[in-house]
Amino acid sequence: MTLTANWSYPTTIWFGAGRIAELAKACQHARIKKPLLVTDKGLANLPITQNALASLTAAGLDAALFAEVDPNPTETNMQAGLEVYKAGGHDGVIAFGGGSGLDLGKVIAFMVGQTRPVWDFEDIGDWWTRANADVIAPIIAVPTTAGTGSEVGRASVITNSQTAEKKIIFHPKILPTVVICDPELTVGMPNFITAGTGMDAFAHCLEAFSSPHYHPMSQGIALEGMRLVKENLTAVYADPANLTGRAHMMSAAMMGATAFQKGLGAIHALSHPIGAIYHTHHGTTNAVVMQAVMRFNRSEIEDRFVAVARYLGIEGGFDGFYDFVGGLVTHLNIPKNLTDLGLRDLGDADLDRIVAAALIDPSAGGNPRELTAKNTRALLEACF
Repeated sequence: MTLTANWSYPTTIWFGAGRIAELAKACQHARIKKPLLVTDKGLANLPITQNALASLTAAGLDAALFAEVDPNPTETNMQAGLEVYKAGGHDGVIAFGGGSGLDLGKVIAFMVGQTRPVWDFEDIGDWWTRANADVIAPIIAVPTTAGTGSEVGRASVITNSQTAEKKIIFHPKILPTVVICDPELTVGMPNFITAGTGMDAFAHCLEAFSSPHYHPMSQGIALEGMRLVKENLTAVYADPANLTGRAHMMSAAMMGATAFQKGLGAIHALSHPIGAIYHTHHGTTNAVVMQAVMRFNRSEIEDRFVAVARYLGIEGGFDGFYDFVGGLVTHLNIPKNLTDLGLRDLGDADLDRIVAAALIDPSAGGNPRELTAKNTRALLEACF
């Protein structure tokens, strides 16, 4: 089965195995002559990254690499990247990798010409209008995982290193000009990353579908995204070289990130501060708290997940879907709770800190059941 297409929703997407060979062409399309390829430390010296750089050089492009990217990228990483970008006279960014590389690459391109601090552009109200849109550098995104969907997102998640808070930096022009989705780039992912990123895509779709906000297009995309994860995540976990499954998972990741324009919820409101404070893997954290959040929201989402279960061919309505999620988490060897994830010996002050951060997280507003200090504390305790 050949899965190749050119898409323009939500942006220009070049999709298919082997299409990383078109990276130089993508630079030409975006009018980038001197790209800075931004990726994380773990990917910097791997063949997929070095081959991409070599292809740019062979095409006559003066490319450079920046890889000082933490798993939860910070404004310190951003500042270092900006210095390299400016010193090298670059004119565009290739954001390459998983969520960390993609998010940091995008925010470097966004901030290169701004005069205000990055926190002035947090996703609050119309703060994005503070930015000078004319000086945002062009961005090409190349995902090497299938989870965050940051390649089709209009925002970057950046951790404030001083406060250990994850902040969402938003601007419409953070959306990459061209996305190259090549499933061959995901074949080398370790199994735990395949699992965690795949569950991140699933969480995006599940929470978007649960959100009470009105966005029928996102609702349909979220539903089909859940189906793709159901039918392909365990397949690629068992057989990493399954390119058809890898392609479907890359699609599901982009669908989740497109769908959550409708909103996210308590899964992400909890996982953002937990990840920022305790440096846990984002998608894995989402998976760990997923069932507890479903129980918490049951009164508001039960009817719609009866329909989801029917569409996905799962018997038992809401309970059947809930059990499917639990079985998926077990099958992927994901920790069963936050204790198993490594959050041990937390006191009241630690829990209160997570709850306080969850309540002000932008994702909280999309939860179908209103989050309060009391019920969020109870929800968090149920995750241990």
